[in-house]
Amino acid sequence: MPDHAARLLPARGEVVRQVRRLADRVHHQGGTARVLRIRFTVPGEERAVVDGLNTARDAEYAEVLDRLPALRQELAAERARGRATYAEVEEPEADLERFRAWLVKIAARDYFNAPGGQAARDAVDEAAADLAAFEQAALQAEASQPTPAHRSKRLRVVGDA
Repeated sequence: MPDHAARLLPARGEVVRQVRRLADRVHHQGGTARVLRIRFTVPGEERAVVDGLNTARDAEYAEVLDRLPALRQELAAERARGRATYAEVEEPEADLERFRAWLVKIAARDYFNAPGGQAARDAVDEAAADLAAFEQAALQAEASQPTPAHRSKRLRVVGDA
């Protein structure tokens, strides 16, 4: 039994190009793909579709907002433990990059600028500022540590006598 699927996407330049490329690939692989343009005939129906798409994107943005505090709490906990070291920067930095990549993926589907997008972007920016402050504190802490005695001694050059 063949699989059937339908997707409703906005007729915007990049979206149209991507859909056409996808339909071409399906045809080249022996499948069937149809790209249809529709018009809403019932007043308010287009607004309802846009609202539905925005609700779906807002749910994704809300998930970012739900998970992001853990990153900020981790930074605060490490600072409270006195573990603001450069080695501790690496993991939250990777986490922040994952959040940024996640936002990019959501934004690619956010055709109508869902209201929750700005709050999610702002929250990621705030987490980035927290990480930058943590990194600065780590650099300062490491710079203020005394140099081990074996490294601070001057080297003596011993020559042939």
